[in-house]
Amino acid sequence: MPSLQMTAESQSVAVPTLERRYTTVRTTSEALARPLSAEDQCVQSMPDASPTKWHLAHTTWFFERLILASRNGYRPFDPHYDHLFNSYYLSIGTPHLRAERGLLTRPDIDEILAYRNHVDEAMRSVLDDPKVFKLVELGLHHEQQHQELLLTDIKHAFSKNPLEPAYRPTQLSAVETASTLRWCEHDGGTIEIGHRGPDFAFDNETPRHAVLLRPFRIASRLVTCGEYLGFIEDGGYRRPEFWLSDGWALVQREKWTAPLYWRDRTVFTLHGRRPLNTAEPVVHASFYEAAAYADWAGKRLPTEFEWEAVAERLSVAGNFLDADLLHPAPAGGGELEQMFGDAWEWTRSSYDPYPGFRPFEGPASEYNGKFMVGQMVLRGGSCATPPDHMRPSYRNFFSPSARWQFSGIRLAEDI
Repeated sequence: MPSLQMTAESQSVAVPTLERRYTTVRTTSEALARPLSAEDQCVQSMPDASPTKWHLAHTTWFFERLILASRNGYRPFDPHYDHLFNSYYLSIGTPHLRAERGLLTRPDIDEILAYRNHVDEAMRSVLDDPKVFKLVELGLHHEQQHQELLLTDIKHAFSKNPLEPAYRPTQLSAVETASTLRWCEHDGGTIEIGHRGPDFAFDNETPRHAVLLRPFRIASRLVTCGEYLGFIEDGGYRRPEFWLSDGWALVQREKWTAPLYWRDRTVFTLHGRRPLNTAEPVVHASFYEAAAYADWAGKRLPTEFEWEAVAERLSVAGNFLDADLLHPAPAGGGELEQMFGDAWEWTRSSYDPYPGFRPFEGPASEYNGKFMVGQMVLRGGSCATPPDHMRPSYRNFFSPSARWQFSGIRLAEDI
């Protein structure tokens, strides 16, 4: 099984770095919640989303339950929280119903912040223990996942409010002309895929293994709102020949006519509703919409292996959370752009275990493996992803119907 321990030899270097990282990640979560009122932080707009204060509490529960609970002398902040803020770890408890997280008006946000402070104080006494280094790192990357979810979940909640409030008013890009789409070729062949180490990776990124690729081309940038508008205007949502069967049934049932948050040439953003900028990448599209658009365009979506084969040659840089745009930006016209940041990119790969996959040890064994069915892989991160959370081998995954994440489209084709 993938190890969650670090050798003592690396302790002298790792401890100060881990302490700084722990403080940075924990304070970032609270900073993201700060623009929100207590009422904002309690709302749950759909079962797939969670209230802001639940995100703050659950990421704290992770450290308390998986690290501190086994330490002699640690006293839980409140024993009831072990039930309230467990997400899906059935081996160590019975979680509160996911769809009812929005009913937890108590504890209030002040108590949640006190809970975070209580756990942070206790964690400072264990950050020099090499036995927990890797588990702490897992908890920090877990919290960074929830930082992105905090933003996408409150965006969905605000979109349901007739006032359509802004999370934070900001001026978005004035660039309204998309860069020319070009094609980057890859010769294919047998290549290595997966995390190469030695830095942190989730268990689903391992083991590194060989895959065979046929020669292919991949688009130089993401599909823009203007290009997707062409699909809509050509009757894309009314033409079943472009859609997978489940996707077409969903379109009919939900009466989709455009990506989530689009309305009358406007789009709802974390900065409020804005006119649609045709040069920006289209986001909040489901896998079904991405696949239908690709078919309409005479192309296809890349596999996750094709995506990684190209991305592994690039530096991890782009429009991430630290850019503070909280919205995808138009491409600048480079040779190969937006592979990282801006929008998670749907691939044509189902979320399956790699050959030889082994989950993490202990309670963390439930982290990824149990979800490896009925999901599709996305790659690259988004404008809400912390930059030091991303790497070429990172595998995100969602249901093919999911639209509330910053999910976009990059095209590919066979040579």
